[in-house]
Amino acid sequence: MASKFLEEIRRHIRMRGYSLKTEKVYLYWIKYFIRFNKLKHPKDMKENEVTAFLSYLANEQYVAINTQKAAINAIVYLYKQFLQTPLGDLGFTYAKKTRKLPNVLTANEVQLILSHLSGVNHTIFSLLYGSGLRVNECLRLRVQDLGFTNLSLTVRDGKGKKDLVTLLSPTLICTTLHHERH
Repeated sequence: MASKFLEEIRRHIRMRGYSLKTEKVYLYWIKYFIRFNKLKHPKDMKENEVTAFLSYLANEQYVAINTQKAAINAIVYLYKQFLQTPLGDLGFTYAKKTRKLPNVLTANEVQLILSHLSGVNHTIFSLLYGSGLRVNECLRLRVQDLGFTNLSLTVRDGKGKKDLVTLLSPTLICTTLHHERH
């Protein structure tokens, strides 16, 4: 039963011009959904079964939010496009987006990196680390952006296309001036 049914879905997806990757993803999640519901035909299932499946993915399988969205898209396609029976309100639990904390180098790690650099590379890394600049912001810097007298650094067209003024380390000024002279 499932094999013929899935082949019909495959043909339906292809006739609509979906990518091969989308086809594979949709078929995977539709198969998973059917297996989860003990091989029950999707025509015989309603919102309750869909909600239970999507909540299971979030609460017991701990899938990422984008994985759950792929499953939702596949099931919505199955019901809305293929079976032409749109689903009502699905009150399921959404997967939680994991927040990654940034990796921060210790002072010793920074010193170790700096000890292996010299010249322009040392100055650039010091500028990135000491002023908190992004790589693109550092690449666009000009000498006139460095305020040697008031220890400031002007970043033009930074994030959000805004100009910002930040602090410049006195040690970095000495390094930069030394580099400019040589």
